Amino acid sequence: MQTRREFLKKVSQTAASVSTMSMLICGCGESLTKTPSRKKPNIVYILADDLGYGDVSSLNENGKIKTENIDSIAEGGMVFTDAHSGSAVCTPTRYGVVTGRYAWRTHLKRGVLGGWSKPLIKSDRMTVATMLKIKGYNTGCVGKWHLGWEWALTNKDAKTEDWQMDANNVDFSKPITNGPTTRGFDYFFGIAGSLDMSPYVYVENSLPTAVPDRIIEESSGKFFWRKGAISPDFEHIDVLPTITKKAVGFIERQSANKPFFLYFPLTAPHKPIMPGKEFQGKSGLNEWGDFVLQVDWTVGQVLKALKRKGLEQNTLIIFTSDNGATPGADFEQLEKWGHDPSYVFRGHKADIFEGGHRIPFVAKWPDQIKPGSICDETICLTDLMATAADIVDYKLPDNAGEDSVSILPAFLGKNKTHLREATVHHSAHGYFSIRKGKWKLLLSPGSGGWSYPREDRPEIKGFPPVQLYDLEADIEEKSNLQDKYPEKVKELTALLQSYVDAGRSTPGKKQQNDGPTPITKNK
Repeated sequence: MQTRREFLKKVSQTAASVSTMSMLICGCGESLTKTPSRKKPNIVYILADDLGYGDVSSLNENGKIKTENIDSIAEGGMVFTDAHSGSAVCTPTRYGVVTGRYAWRTHLKRGVLGGWSKPLIKSDRMTVATMLKIKGYNTGCVGKWHLGWEWALTNKDAKTEDWQMDANNVDFSKPITNGPTTRGFDYFFGIAGSLDMSPYVYVENSLPTAVPDRIIEESSGKFFWRKGAISPDFEHIDVLPTITKKAVGFIERQSANKPFFLYFPLTAPHKPIMPGKEFQGKSGLNEWGDFVLQVDWTVGQVLKALKRKGLEQNTLIIFTSDNGATPGADFEQLEKWGHDPSYVFRGHKADIFEGGHRIPFVAKWPDQIKPGSICDETICLTDLMATAADIVDYKLPDNAGEDSVSILPAFLGKNKTHLREATVHHSAHGYFSIRKGKWKLLLSPGSGGWSYPREDRPEIKGFPPVQLYDLEADIEEKSNLQDKYPEKVKELTALLQSYVDAGRSTPGKKQQNDGPTPITKNK
């Protein structure tokens, strides 16, 4: 059985292979770094789409994909071995990144939004971008939004749906409303949802760049996309290089006199798994391996742009992923080459198991984060809000960042206690889990998502209603201890319920969730 100690030992050995610097395990001993300078740093947040923990070579000693640019961030900064997305699927995670609040507190209790969905972020909610604008930042978002906006409808009384809509009822010559530029971003370029969701239209700031001129049929397999309207300037295979160019352009327009925040949510390696021609066959594996290499290339373009502009030294750059790897990567095929996108973890995207929500997370901040350092603190992607506020010395109000904890002390090597009391996980089908220290409680008899055993299939019959794992002894979640430690089950269930009832998991005044939020599902 893979133990957590063995797992951490492997991570340490792997990190050592990408850095000749001495290692600093965060939270141990005195800080060996400087304190932040008075000058506000630029913040670049790159969020890959469906990239697995094991797809990053600096985190996987057995990985067969060499992610040189992502590894360079790890080498020059810090690797987090216990980072988690707020959900095992994309929309809820993105909501948490932008707001610092778990998405299950909204009306979205399971699943994701579609390309036609209305805004999930309410107009009066503070976002990372609105907060940083208050502190004098230029703010930009480039890539996959997937948090809803409103298209200009010709017949406002017509029925609208999240996933399908009559494109003839949309006036693509008019601006969208309630999009990124109304949620704190000065500049936006990107698409409404995932790369497999219609409409296939670029939007710059609030205006579509072209009007759709045809309908494309649904495709299948690794190249899957849904049927829908597509603009003449849109080709699926060109989207990643296009948004890369736009992100680089945003950086190049910045000056050293004013700080900036770039939120860069990628469209890859999510389906359709379509690497550019120059990357096809480059990994020696399959299309997934090739697409991961293209994601790494994108990271390299951002790093080069920062260096060209002379902004590298005063920039905090974070690279991470929105959830675990999709099964569309073809785990069985990759296994033949000895590559596992989920590393040693059970499950994959959509699941409540570690493979669904434990994700790569590396950060570099010259003169602040010690090069080659490793942190084994449990963190969550909701933590961006409090971290950014901590960096710029902004006190968040009680109704903002309710589930966000600053990881700045970890960056600086100054934390002497655990950053988070506990972390809540959520699956594609809306099942809850809570992690505190070495203990992880799953309020589900199965995966909560797409892997075996599934709650929506007969295979689940006879399984215990909850699962309890000791991750220090059982990182692969194989031995369910719920019958041996009933008091631990009771304790963690009560803690999760208290987080739901308080409308927050951090200190502060009680807040309201958007509707009832039961932590268990009725059979």
